[in-house]
This record gives sequence, structure tokens and C-alpha cells, in this order.
Amino acid sequence: MTTKTTFTARPYRGEADLQAICDMLNACDAVDQNDDNYAVDDLRVEFSDPRVDQARDLRVWEDADGRVVGLGQSWFPESADPLNVYLYWRVLPEVRNQGLEDEIITWGEAHIREVARERGVAAAQIEGSARENYTHGQETMERHGLRPVRYFFRMARPLDAPIPEPQFPDGITLRHVVDDADVERWVEAFNLSFIDHWNHHPETVEAHKHWLTGATYRPERDLIAVTADNTVAGFCFCLIDPEANARNGRNEGWIDMLGTRRGFRKIGLGRALLLAGMHRLKADGVDTAILGVDAENPSGALRLYESVGFHKVYTTIAYCKDL
Repeated sequence: MTTKTTFTARPYRGEADLQAICDMLNACDAVDQNDDNYAVDDLRVEFSDPRVDQARDLRVWEDADGRVVGLGQSWFPESADPLNVYLYWRVLPEVRNQGLEDEIITWGEAHIREVARERGVAAAQIEGSARENYTHGQETMERHGLRPVRYFFRMARPLDAPIPEPQFPDGITLRHVVDDADVERWVEAFNLSFIDHWNHHPETVEAHKHWLTGATYRPERDLIAVTADNTVAGFCFCLIDPEANARNGRNEGWIDMLGTRRGFRKIGLGRALLLAGMHRLKADGVDTAILGVDAENPSGALRLYESVGFHKVYTTIAYCKDL
């Protein structure tokens, strides 16, 4: 398969491709400033997600010298109708605007249609995203008919300012995940926490366990609020990536996922978990907490984050097109 230029597409070749892909993505981020840079292990974990068909969902583009200059990655939900698929794509800055971007998106659309037919799904959508300053990504997607549908904020909060002590509702205690049974309870709570949210797809135990194999995972940062019968009422999944901090010259940690399940909302549990996560990150030595939030989050998460001192850093735009 060859583009109208001199670039050639091929399947992903596994471990042998990881360093070259990582270098290409980081070269893109050095120009685009999207906070989208990687270590090889990040990609290894991501590409080996059990939901990823490496032979079909990943596509690599090379120039005439065999240099990796483009990547397309389709993220398929396990079940959905319409089948809404996120396409991640990047093109090396020095070869942009030569048709490669169009080739990748055209490949993504064809692949999504093919899988939709195989699954017997009547409708499909292609999705993408671009940070507010990433005009190259915005213009490319809009040229292919994708339109803005949602906005997400990156938020930050310095941890040197006082952090209130969390106050948990009666009958609920805080601890961290300790075993596989807790992981299963966590997944159940996750699905019952985000079921009302835009574009939610149920998590599976298999997929979640896979992500816990990453080098940055620490059980003590995987906080859960449990009832007397061990029901997970809510969670605050915290993450510190020392390699990313070193690459970006920062010292920050993520409130990566925060949720309260149906039946345990409006009792102060989300606030307590958020504060507990902030204390955890501060105790582990970072100076800033960061998180992402849907600007139209139906649970009032944006108000909660602002109430404890988080401020918006930038906006990311979600795009979508019916196929």
C-alpha cells in the first residue's frame, strides 16, 4: 500500500518498531507541544492492550529510507452501536502537508467501516482530538469532515498550598487495592461511576489488569473507598511517572481517575477521595497535581475541582464524524 507521495504503509512489527515509533512521536511533540511524549515502555503497554489487534489496528508509515514518519492507531470499544472509534494519528513535522495525514485518516475510516461490517453494526463514527493550540491536527480533521463535539480541560493544582483533610461519610473507609478481588470490585465501581458520562464504554477486568502491569503503577496510589461489606463506593487512581517528569522538566502527579458509583453520590465522597489523592501525591514528593475533566461533566466534577484549588491549564477538543 503506497501513498500518493513516496511514503509506504505497513503493519506494526512489534518490539522492533517501538523505539522508532517512540522517537517519531516525541519529535512531533517537541514541535506541537501537546504534552504527548512517551517512553518505550509506555507504548509497549499501550500496544499490547488486549483490546488492540496489533495486525489490524496499528499502521506504520515509512519514507524511502525506512524511517518511521507516521502512525495510525484505532481504538475499538468491545461493543457499541454505533461503533465509535478513536483514531490516534501523528505525522513527523518535516513531512507534513504532503498527503500523509490524509492517507492515515482515510485508512482509519476504511478500517472502521470494515470492522463495523464484520460486527454487523449499522452505524459507525470516527473520533479524534486536538489540543486548542494544535492547529495542524484541527485543520486536518476538519478537512475530513470531523467536527468539534466536546471540550475537555487539563487542570492543575500546586500542592504547597494547604490541603484540607478528607472527611469520609460514616461507614466508608479508605484503603488501597490489595488483590485481584479488589481489582474486580474496582472495575465494577468504575462502570457504575461513569455509566452516565459522554462516550462511556464499559471497562473489563482483563483490560484493567493489563494496564496495572505498567512501570508507573503503585498499589498504594490506587485508592478505594469501601463499605463494611467491601463494596467499592468510589476510587481515586493516582499516578506518578518519573520518566515523563524528567522528559518534561516537571514534578507532577496525576489524579488519573476519580469516581463515585451510583448510590454513593451527593454525600461528599468524591471530595474526600480527591483530597486523599492530593495528600498521597504530596507525600510521594510531587509539587503539582494534574487531572483531566469533561467541561460538561454531568456529576459536577469541574465545580469540585475548582473548589479545592484546581485551575484550567488548557483545553482539548474532541472531534467526531459519522461514517
